[in-house]
Amino acid sequence: MSTPRARIVPLFIPHAGCPHDCVFCDQRRISGQTAPVTAADVERTLSALTGKGYELAYYGGSFTALPVEEQESLLDAAQPFLRDGTLRALRVSTRPDAIDLSALVRLRAAGVETVELGAQSMDDAVLRAGGRGHGAADTERAARLVRDGGFHLILQMMTGLPGATPESDLDTARRLIALRPDGVRIYPTVILRDTPLEALWKSGRYREHTVEDAVSLCARLLPLFEAAGVPVIRLGLNPTEGLSRGGVVGGAYHPAFGELVLSRVWLERARRLLHGAQPGERLTLGVCKNRISQLTGQGRSNLRALETEFQLASLRVVGVDLPDMELRVMQDT
Repeated sequence: MSTPRARIVPLFIPHAGCPHDCVFCDQRRISGQTAPVTAADVERTLSALTGKGYELAYYGGSFTALPVEEQESLLDAAQPFLRDGTLRALRVSTRPDAIDLSALVRLRAAGVETVELGAQSMDDAVLRAGGRGHGAADTERAARLVRDGGFHLILQMMTGLPGATPESDLDTARRLIALRPDGVRIYPTVILRDTPLEALWKSGRYREHTVEDAVSLCARLLPLFEAAGVPVIRLGLNPTEGLSRGGVVGGAYHPAFGELVLSRVWLERARRLLHGAQPGERLTLGVCKNRISQLTGQGRSNLRALETEFQLASLRVVGVDLPDMELRVMQDT
């Protein structure tokens, strides 16, 4: 999973501008913020920064669906900080059906360089079941406009939505890759308290997308994006107090979800590498030092699974001078 080092200053506009109530959504719990951001908030936050070259990001709501005067107020508040170098650029998150040429002209003039689109799925039936209010064609159109406008394009997808299957989510990933984004975020579905999705789940009309479901699926998605050269810049919701203290009632929420997925990816790589190993062997796997914990798994879970599956006498991991994602069977001593 690629994680760019841009110094992003996030400001959340929870649910602001969004004309729909998606069945899974509670942006206030997701963002950990209840009050809308104002121009004064922007000025106060940016004035407290030290150093130069930050990127201000408006997350949470659908920025370009806000009334134009509200958009301009938030964008204008950042301009002095762009001029003095505190900010190098802005980014916004929005809905595919809230993008048009006039919106992109406004964003470009204000110093926005990156637009994130909440695609969520490229299956129209899944989008309808989730109450998204837009279709896959809207995402394709918006992505073209964003790229043609010279912006960086980030796409967001969700796994395990109502009506989705692993196959439909894999197809969504392939269709997002075809749109040539500069990065993607993958958010497995989490059941939040007091949302329509909670009611669907409790009534038996929605099967929970568990942590195990999501880890297994995302371990298949991640290599697809990596092979296409599309960085996955986020796996799973960012933990907040609202989520960790009772906001989540089910679904694929784990504060270290990304690490669980990477560990599963390494487990599958090790399985392929050890194919043909003989029962009773004592083997050593070599990997670069910063990947040892992911290959080993929590509590040595990956090593125990591999020892059992291949009937090995022992299996250990050592850090060696290898390229970042390479794995090798070493000569045991």
